[in-house]
Amino acid sequence: MSRLAILGLAARVRRQEILRGVDLEVGSGEVHALMGPNGSGKSTLAHVLAGRPGYEVTAGSVTVDGVDLLELPTWRRAQAGLLLTHQYPVEVPGVRLVDLLEAALAARELPAGALDRLGERVAAEAERLGMPAELLARGVNVEFSGGEQKRAETLQLAVLAPAFAVLDEIDSGLDVDALRTVGARIGALVAETGLGVLAITHYARLLSVLRPDRVHVLLAGRVVRSGGPELADEVERIGYERLAAELGVELAVPPPPPERDPFADPGF
Repeated sequence: MSRLAILGLAARVRRQEILRGVDLEVGSGEVHALMGPNGSGKSTLAHVLAGRPGYEVTAGSVTVDGVDLLELPTWRRAQAGLLLTHQYPVEVPGVRLVDLLEAALAARELPAGALDRLGERVAAEAERLGMPAELLARGVNVEFSGGEQKRAETLQLAVLAPAFAVLDEIDSGLDVDALRTVGARIGALVAETGLGVLAITHYARLLSVLRPDRVHVLLAGRVVRSGGPELADEVERIGYERLAAELGVELAVPPPPPERDPFADPGF
């Protein structure tokens, strides 16, 4: 059984501390939901886990089966079994999904024949997710709708088959039908392959489809409460402001000072 362990993780952006000691552990076949309001540090956590430039880790560790991810470049973290689905996927003109997936799989130095019939696998997965076949001929995310982008992210997750997936608000931009399709496919991957999931979200609606084993609430850069699926229902019922008041904690961290930084992220 594989394990993603985040221990005492602290990080800052442009000299402003955002994460203030995050502790989380996700095992194979487990779904953990991380909920929190804007400014709580959710997206910063996702970017730090993936190794995005511009985020400085000041304390703590992140490991997959004992491998220290923080010492690795982003592509090595992917090889170690971590995949991030993006809240705002970018367009990659001239590169089809099958090309992107072929390059990613080839970087793993897989056995001979592992890439055979990749195009058929991608087409089958697209059909399963309700993606029109003509999207596969375009550059990645080029003129995709929000729902098509999230379906494409889920397709990549299914084909690349990582040990762990960090879903950064994969429910944003999805209508009810698309949410059901994407959530059901991710749930099937958890059951069929032992995928471990850390699902970052504002709302409980994703969790009505992708049922979590554990729910964690992030406020002001710390996990302030953890529980079962019922915690998501409680958060939905009382809101973050009341929960923060009951726990006696800040609701959000202050934004970092403005600075022209090509790697800066607008949200936390």
